[in-house]
Amino acid sequence: MKLKYIFWSLFFITALSCNKDDSNYELVEVATPQIMSKAAFRKSVEIVAPRNIEKSGKIYAYKDYIFVSDVNKGIHVIDNSNPKSPKRIKFLKIPGNEDISVKDDFLYADSATDLLVFDISNMNSISLKQRLEDVFNVYNFQIPLGIRVVDYVEFNYQTDIIVGWTVTKERREKTDNRFIDADFGGVALNSGTKESTTGQGGSLARFQIVDNYLYTVGSHEMFIFNISNLSKPTLTNTYYAGNNIETLFQADDYLYIGSTDGMYIYDLVNPEKPNRLSEFVHWTGCDPVVVDGDYAYLTLRGGNNCGEQESVLEVIDIKDKTKPTLAARYALDNPYGLGIKNNTLFVCDGNAGLKLFNKENPLKIYMIKQFKNIQSKDVIPLEDKLLIIGGDILYQYSHVQNGVQLISSFSLN
Repeated sequence: MKLKYIFWSLFFITALSCNKDDSNYELVEVATPQIMSKAAFRKSVEIVAPRNIEKSGKIYAYKDYIFVSDVNKGIHVIDNSNPKSPKRIKFLKIPGNEDISVKDDFLYADSATDLLVFDISNMNSISLKQRLEDVFNVYNFQIPLGIRVVDYVEFNYQTDIIVGWTVTKERREKTDNRFIDADFGGVALNSGTKESTTGQGGSLARFQIVDNYLYTVGSHEMFIFNISNLSKPTLTNTYYAGNNIETLFQADDYLYIGSTDGMYIYDLVNPEKPNRLSEFVHWTGCDPVVVDGDYAYLTLRGGNNCGEQESVLEVIDIKDKTKPTLAARYALDNPYGLGIKNNTLFVCDGNAGLKLFNKENPLKIYMIKQFKNIQSKDVIPLEDKLLIIGGDILYQYSHVQNGVQLISSFSLN
């Protein structure tokens, strides 16, 4: 039986134009979901030649390779054995992909509702080894940012899947509806490790590998996979983990979950059943988090669909994991991802560039350098270099005293 998914306007509709003689109508951007059968969707995974990126997403580092996500399309594989001259070598076409993690030459990637396992031991002969179907019952439908009207569509979520959106400008009658109203039939709507063994993602990651387990988060749930057999992971647990989850970070046998409402802390005493210790609540905002010692650092970005008005860096005292408290707050411009290396905190501040802060005293952080000429979204501080993604450019910097020095800037187009 087909289920009808009816989307209404999510927020108040802002008119793009209005006929003075007909004030009941306005011109708005309308998004209509593109539907594909799951059978065709699953056959569309391919390992192909390098190609230009369409929309850059997250970055991931493993050995001499960098993986850059092409939002909802797949993964660009870059040979970084010579950081001064990186080379694209493959594209993993994975529809519905948001995140990856790698351990011992096995790459784990989501593909909407499925988990895929690739053998990357030979980059010239990458192969898909395993697909776990329908293990994610919550995934991000990726409604384009800024869209206020989403048209209804009929589809059977058991056999079909949303793979993209068609956006048009249409003259519509004004409406006072302000909230989305949909029956998803059980599918909800979303809005440092050793490089030699396990790769490293940035602060925007939703995947984390800890020992023999892969932890992943959707908008409200955590999914735990046993990967002791690397080529044949098994789903061991799924449960509610928080509200409007966006990111996942692990440090010192704890998981730190960033959501639009705050930060959740889980212990890993029982790795198959993480235990929630506490929640730090803040005003609604986009919230990646990283941790170093007794402090967690998270950014809140204002002026967007996350609801926050201010853009700030918050420093959270986590000495007592059961009672995290706000220790300090610093104003930013338009923050996204962040990372830590020794006493330096790297903050991707959107169009304001990359900012470096001295965090020797977390309660008195001060900026030591700013790169204004780059757009930055996420950062990975490695042992010998710094990786930054912004727009369609991959930047690499070497660590130097009191700052960083450019190694290369590599266009993905």
